[in-house]
Amino acid sequence: MADHTPRLLDALDAFEDGIYIMDSNYTVEYMNKFMKELFGDGVGQKCHKVLIGSDVPCDWCNCDKVFTENKTYHSQIHIESVDRIFALSEMPVTNQDGTRSKLSLCRDITHNVHQEERLKSSKASYQRLFTHVKCGVFISSREGRFLDVNPTLLEMLGYQDKDEFLSLDLAKEVYLSPEDRRQYTRTLEKEGHVVDYEVMWRRRDGNILYVMLTSNVRYSSKGEIIGYEGIVVDRTRRKKHENELREAHDFLNKVIDCSPNAIMALDMKGVVRLWNQKAEDIFGVKAADVEGKVSVQEIFPEAAAKKVMEMMRDEKYGGVGKLNTYPMNFENEKGELVEGNLSASILYDEKGNEIASVGLFVDLRERLRTERELSEARQHLLQSEKLAAMGRLTSQIAHELNNPLFGIMNTLELMKTEISPENKRRKLLDMSLSEIERLADMLKKMLSFSRPDQDERAPVDIHVVIDELMLLYEKRLRESGIKATLDLADSAGIILASKDQLRQVFINLFSNAMYAMPNGGDLDIATRISSGRLYITVKDSGAGIKPEHMGKIFDSFFTTKTESVQGVGLGLSVCYGFIKDHGGDIRVESEEGKWTKFTIVLPLAGK
Repeated sequence: MADHTPRLLDALDAFEDGIYIMDSNYTVEYMNKFMKELFGDGVGQKCHKVLIGSDVPCDWCNCDKVFTENKTYHSQIHIESVDRIFALSEMPVTNQDGTRSKLSLCRDITHNVHQEERLKSSKASYQRLFTHVKCGVFISSREGRFLDVNPTLLEMLGYQDKDEFLSLDLAKEVYLSPEDRRQYTRTLEKEGHVVDYEVMWRRRDGNILYVMLTSNVRYSSKGEIIGYEGIVVDRTRRKKHENELREAHDFLNKVIDCSPNAIMALDMKGVVRLWNQKAEDIFGVKAADVEGKVSVQEIFPEAAAKKVMEMMRDEKYGGVGKLNTYPMNFENEKGELVEGNLSASILYDEKGNEIASVGLFVDLRERLRTERELSEARQHLLQSEKLAAMGRLTSQIAHELNNPLFGIMNTLELMKTEISPENKRRKLLDMSLSEIERLADMLKKMLSFSRPDQDERAPVDIHVVIDELMLLYEKRLRESGIKATLDLADSAGIILASKDQLRQVFINLFSNAMYAMPNGGDLDIATRISSGRLYITVKDSGAGIKPEHMGKIFDSFFTTKTESVQGVGLGLSVCYGFIKDHGGDIRVESEEGKWTKFTIVLPLAGK
């Protein structure tokens, strides 16, 4: 190497590639800086010892060929000792002294080789992915043709011939509607990409596919849009399941909303999450106003809500997490008293944690109202049975008493003829006779009460009955300071009735009016005809009826008269029975301390 100049050696050291020179005996004569840094200074050593640490020449070495054939050889080698890949060039050189050597140029191509391998692997992976991925992959032109598609997309749309598929007009033959294609491209070009874009496609057999597109715009080197690429996911089965779930959900919602009972669901903080139509009706608040907005404590009394949760956690009321029945009465938003029964349960997750509670409230107002009415009806029936039994007993007693009473009356009448009117005893006889007559009249009422249908009915003019009774009561009314006023219809019409029973009805009403006006007052009697019915009103300006007594006025044996001799409470009940038996009605209105008005309604004859 003495022939090489220092300037040449410096130039070789500046090379970024490795350079070394060896003689025909494989002895290294020169190594530039790159080689020394990579393998160490091996000048004077065998090259294979320096490069691979071997006592024999390298497998890839072309030293003999270079010297014998005087040719340059190129090869790619991998040196394991430094784990590098080199592009090796081996060439013959002639020294100034006429001897020959081999110059080897080693270019490190490790990075390039690895990059190429990665690129090849990436292309192969992409091709495998494109071919085997289980969703459709496509490249399409802007004009509306597929440029390339994977086998999955062909299968998805029912095609076997790829060329046939690539010839399709997307807007007309793939998209269900051409406008869908136009809308898709407008959105894609505006945004540059779309994700999970739902659209309907048509299979080769005409069936509809629901697909989701995730696509990008493809640009030319000049930035112009040349087409689109993306993936296609078939959502037809999922769409079917979603529709089935939606239908099931809608059906369940309809079942809940159509339930005749209130159904509620709450989270564990008490916030309403479900509120059906019946709950709206019962509680008077709309679902939109409570779901997710209102706590149950704002609807139920807080104490009641707390007690319900305590009972659900107690095994005594149906087991832990359940409440079989709990009666609840409360006032709803409309101010109505609600009576009902609550059953509830707690919902748990898979770990046993409480996540919600569900309640079912049964509105018992109608049922309880019916039960109360039935109870009242039973009481009335029992009372009627008692009255019937008493009527039979009364009839027997009245018959038994009538004979001795008439005997006493006859005796008193005979005694009156023997005592002069001026005698004080005559007054006592008159008083006794009057009381006996009153007792006989009471017995007659009792008989009428026990046999209300006994009297025969005939055409009756009610004005005649009223006129007769006013003549009878004229003196008594005047002596009591009561002013009677008549306002009678021009023609009252004819009713088919028992005259005696009607007389008894008005006698009772007039007597009660006189009793209610001990210090005098006004008694107004009026008649009118409307819609084939006769209306008779009897109004007094007396003490009136207390509100708590209004519902009992026509009950048997009910009386407000304090003295037992004044009445036994059969008068108005008898009147009520007579009027009802005639197909009519009797109603009462009153203002305590001011007035009372009875209205009798009777059908006209032939109506």
